[in-house]
Amino acid sequence: MESNNKQMDNETYYDRVVSASLRIGFVALLFFLSFLIIKPFLMMVVWGIIIAVGIYPLFRKLSSLLGNKDKLASTIITLTALALIIAPSVLMLDSTITSVQNVAAEFEAGTLTVPPPPTEVAEWPLIGKPTYELWKLASTNIEAVVKKLEPQIKEYGPELISAITGLGGTILLSILSIIIAGVLLLQAESAERTAHRIFKFLIGKDGEEFTNLTTATIKSVVQGVLGIAVVQSIAAGLLMVLFGIPAAGLWALLVLVLAIIQLPPTLILLPVAIYGFSVMDTTPAIIFLILSMIISVADTFLKPIFLGRGVDVPMLVILLGAIGGMIVFGILGLFVGSVVLAITYKVFQALIDEEKI
Repeated sequence: MESNNKQMDNETYYDRVVSASLRIGFVALLFFLSFLIIKPFLMMVVWGIIIAVGIYPLFRKLSSLLGNKDKLASTIITLTALALIIAPSVLMLDSTITSVQNVAAEFEAGTLTVPPPPTEVAEWPLIGKPTYELWKLASTNIEAVVKKLEPQIKEYGPELISAITGLGGTILLSILSIIIAGVLLLQAESAERTAHRIFKFLIGKDGEEFTNLTTATIKSVVQGVLGIAVVQSIAAGLLMVLFGIPAAGLWALLVLVLAIIQLPPTLILLPVAIYGFSVMDTTPAIIFLILSMIISVADTFLKPIFLGRGVDVPMLVILLGAIGGMIVFGILGLFVGSVVLAITYKVFQALIDEEKI
């Protein structure tokens, strides 16, 4: 009798194991298939969520000023953000493509000329002397420089063209992400409740605290790092377009990368300003240099406006997140990677020291 009961218990146990395994497998299959379906849109949706969380305080203030008209506030913010992205992007892309086409046409016609380098270039640390010599050779014999750099051009030329093409795709994804963010702003309260439930399910009783921590981290990084970097990049790009600097879009993109990883945009803008002295009159060149330096140090007075306090995430985390995100996901990963790694850092920090939650 006891043997029969034990056998029945074993059969019941195995039935439960098989049933649980089938359920887990079915749920895992659904999640896997859902991931494959949403994968092409994943970065776009994640970036939209990040934007929505970052600008939510502005949305609430505007909605309050408009008499709690959320739809109108969301529409105004979305259209303004789209205008701020589309207009400068079109100008910079057009400038970059036109510059490349003009250089190619002049080179084919044999009329391409390069102004001689200023003597100050030779005094740059590390790269000054070789840069000066190469620039000087280009000013006298551009064909010799092209022949000298032919292996590098063949190796990196396609990547450069791909980067320019990818920049257009990134702008399109950013536009779609802003639209997604505008829609999410209208569902902010229900989204917050959902986030609380998810964190409570994954972490337990401290789920609400982790939701608040994640939201605060996103706001800090978006407003204190990404927002300022975008402002500096757009300002630098428009300045270069205004003064006729070739390939303004590419230089603006490099300014954006440097600003996000917390390196001074001066590393790009100063050489461009020195180039400006060789192709512009003295007065415009001086004005360009002064405005470039203002843009480079703009973060010192923009941070109090955007954030009001420092970003409580080590800059190394932002740097690794930005570079790693760009390597894995392209230019859009530059933004998403820094935010995701910052969230991971803060959550991990809270998990190992519950007193900080």
